[in-house]
Amino acid sequence: MSTRDPHTLIEKLKTLPPERVAEVEDFVDFLRTRHGERALTRAVTSAAEPAFAKVWDNEDDAAYDKL
Repeated sequence: MSTRDPHTLIEKLKTLPPERVAEVEDFVDFLRTRHGERALTRAVTSAAEPAFAKVWDNEDDAAYDKL
């Protein structure tokens, strides 16, 4: 059964042995890092789009746009 209630998750964590809590903490850290990396990638991509617009949008390459 899946739950999104943080209090329920905390109660479940309290029942785990310390080594399992450490595993959960490592996984949460991994998820936070991955989320941050994806956000950074999206920001960099958005920032780069205007610089590449002239390269991407030109009549010489219009035929490739139709593919």
